[in-house]
Amino acid sequence: MSAVRVAPHSVSAEPRAPLATLPPWWRLYASRIATFWLVELRKIRHDRTELYMRAIQPVLWLLIFGETFSRIHLIPTPRGISYLAYLSPGIMAQSGLFIAIFYGIQIIWERDSGILTKLMATPTPRLALISGKAFAAGVRSVAQVVVILALSAVLGIRFDWNPVHLLGVAAVVVLGAAFFSCLSMTVAGIVLHRDRLMGFGQAITMPLFFASNALYPVQIMPGWLRGLSAANPLSYEVDGLRGMLLGTSTNLPLDFGVLLVAVAAGVMAASALLPRLAR
Repeated sequence: MSAVRVAPHSVSAEPRAPLATLPPWWRLYASRIATFWLVELRKIRHDRTELYMRAIQPVLWLLIFGETFSRIHLIPTPRGISYLAYLSPGIMAQSGLFIAIFYGIQIIWERDSGILTKLMATPTPRLALISGKAFAAGVRSVAQVVVILALSAVLGIRFDWNPVHLLGVAAVVVLGAAFFSCLSMTVAGIVLHRDRLMGFGQAITMPLFFASNALYPVQIMPGWLRGLSAANPLSYEVDGLRGMLLGTSTNLPLDFGVLLVAVAAGVMAASALLPRLAR
């Protein structure tokens, strides 16, 4: 009896279900930054107390310092521009600096409460995590700019209200706040403690402010201070703001370029130190 040969079963050629994959890095990066922006906006919407309290300082600078020095005419300004108008963009940049320079305290608090560890366990890239927090600081800074613009209108300061220029003002302020918040988070990754970070913030905030062109033009500075001002990103932020709001002579591509490079360097430095902070 001949053996019956059984034909082998053919292997099914049905395609396998594709494995779940993450979206492209650029989509993931953008979505995480947008998420942190939305979180920051919700914080502002639910608790506006901080905005009101932080608005006091720029109001005092404009009403007391600005009005006083406008009367004594000690600081030279471009022709046709009052000192109060000249000062206002500097106070916008200063407000963003004061908000962002202590932003590292927030990330240390998140480390202490366990939130940072959970964020690090998600597929969010470290660059996106730092960038999201950095640009979230810009959201608060733009809110301060709105307050200063409203006060400037009440004081009769003549600004260029071109919508394109106002968008440029918002972009410059966001970039400046993003850099200084990255600087703060970088220092947080080095000192690791809130008390030390607060001491660092208090030690460098006023030198950064006074070693810029926020209060007075570079031309009247001593030589050594001009060198510090040229290396200070705050000077380029103020320069860009004055150019768009007051029409003063400026090099906007240089201002934006310096701020973009500074932000990129700050994000890279803070991201590199994030694992050390999270331990």
